[in-house]
Amino acid sequence: MLSLNLVGKRALVTGGSRGIGRATALLLARAGVQVGFSYYERHAEAQTVLRELEREGVPAWALAGDIADSAWVDRLFARALDEFGGLDIFVGNAGIWPPQHMPLTLMTDGQWHRPVAVNLDSIFYCTRAALRIMSDGGRIVLVSSTAGQRGEAGHGDYAATKGAMISLVKGLAVEVAPHDITVNCVAPGWVDTDMSAGSFAGDGMARIAAGIPLGRVASAEDVAGPIVFLCSWLARHITGEIVNVNGGSVLCG
Repeated sequence: MLSLNLVGKRALVTGGSRGIGRATALLLARAGVQVGFSYYERHAEAQTVLRELEREGVPAWALAGDIADSAWVDRLFARALDEFGGLDIFVGNAGIWPPQHMPLTLMTDGQWHRPVAVNLDSIFYCTRAALRIMSDGGRIVLVSSTAGQRGEAGHGDYAATKGAMISLVKGLAVEVAPHDITVNCVAPGWVDTDMSAGSFAGDGMARIAAGIPLGRVASAEDVAGPIVFLCSWLARHITGEIVNVNGGSVLCG
């Protein structure tokens, strides 16, 4: 029987109380990984995820805070060091998607800076902290978006952060390769999570699904699977890559 052989590995997942982060944390735990995760303010959901992780029989913990605060990020990774003694896997998933369509000419400084802080600055803070405690042979997977590759009209702030993340992945992959650490990115399209719920209202999901060649919107688990694959020995020779998970809706060369 094929095994991912992740028993005993130590992972930190940001944004783990719901959506893709929750699905990833649970799938890692089912592969035997010890999991810590961060969340912002959804305490009840985080406690539910924590109980689910513990039922998988692995050590697990959660910490609430603002991922865009570098001092708090340092505390998050200090917790990982205290709990696990280091890290083997970091999944940078936490982020926001401002749902309002906003032309750049009307966008305020504040509307621009908040997605940059949460989606991009936080990735810098977290990835830096992860590398400082990561063992050789570690795995870093960042969650970008199709918007980071093709842009997204009316959401220039979001698309810019996700495109910058892709560039960071490509440079960092070469930088840390001497330590046998791989750095990759998963770029989802539409995913059935709370973040996209407004767009799915009414007949929104049906209309969106009609434009996807596979004919459906992805579930959070559809994205978690490729993330966990990139964390496994099966992907040990893949680094600096962008894995598109969009049902064929955006075909990147």
